[in-house]
Amino acid sequence: MPSLRAHVFDWIIRWQVRPKVARAGGDVAAIRRVLNSGSFPEPPGLAFREGSVGGIAGEWVERPGLAPDAPRLFYLHGGGFIACSPRTHRPITGAFALRGFRVFCPDYRLAPEHPFPAALDDAAACWSAFAASGPAGIAGDSAGGNLALALMLRARRDGLPQPQAAVLFSPSTDMLGEGDSMRSNARRDAMFDPTKLQHLVDLYLGGHDPADPLVSPLRGDPAGLPPLLFHVGAREVLRDDSVRFAEKAKAAGGSATVTVWPVVPHAWQLAQSFLPEARRSLSEAAAFLESHVKAPEAVR
Repeated sequence: MPSLRAHVFDWIIRWQVRPKVARAGGDVAAIRRVLNSGSFPEPPGLAFREGSVGGIAGEWVERPGLAPDAPRLFYLHGGGFIACSPRTHRPITGAFALRGFRVFCPDYRLAPEHPFPAALDDAAACWSAFAASGPAGIAGDSAGGNLALALMLRARRDGLPQPQAAVLFSPSTDMLGEGDSMRSNARRDAMFDPTKLQHLVDLYLGGHDPADPLVSPLRGDPAGLPPLLFHVGAREVLRDDSVRFAEKAKAAGGSATVTVWPVVPHAWQLAQSFLPEARRSLSEAAAFLESHVKAPEAVR
């Protein structure tokens, strides 16, 4: 049963965030102010430090005293491809770090200044170097979930290592927007009006074909991908982006699990400081990754 806090949080997002995103229209600076201003408390007792992997700047997050053989996680933040950063997503990266992961979150380039394939190029360069140090998992939310799935398809194409497992929080997988939830949840989604999402898609694509699997991973072949875990809200316009991808992955012989959570709004994991559903989602995601991501010594 959804918590009372889930209903309250959904109401807050619906009446404080969705109208601001709608009023911003095509003003990128205004959209960024809305998405970047929704900061939540970061978990205490962690080390956040700037770093660079594969020539891509980002942020390392870990718990002091972490064992050298701790599992490693490559996290791609969301933000509609145009906003947010490793700093805005510290509530999530920090939550994984508290649960024993050594996390790196790249500060990939954002559209519209840097449209596709800039963000994916950065993710691929960073992942190539990160994976060279040993096995790891991948996770991402929203646009970051899109990049995580696209990165796995690109890694397979380019002969790069695959992650041992991947967690996707409400990823965008279909830039053509053909999932039924784009229509059935148009009024129920607390954050997004699907007609406004198209503008973000156009900014990211910069005229590129939306059916390209590297921007719409649902259009690609999921055969051979690692075990996948999807968490998405029942009321989200992006609900079917997760459901359809998981179904396609399983049909291709892969392992994919999707959990559809009632009431909670998009990217609810950011609210882990006060939302029990956020903490449960992050704990389940961490347990899933722990069951698949082995220490480097374990795979030698």
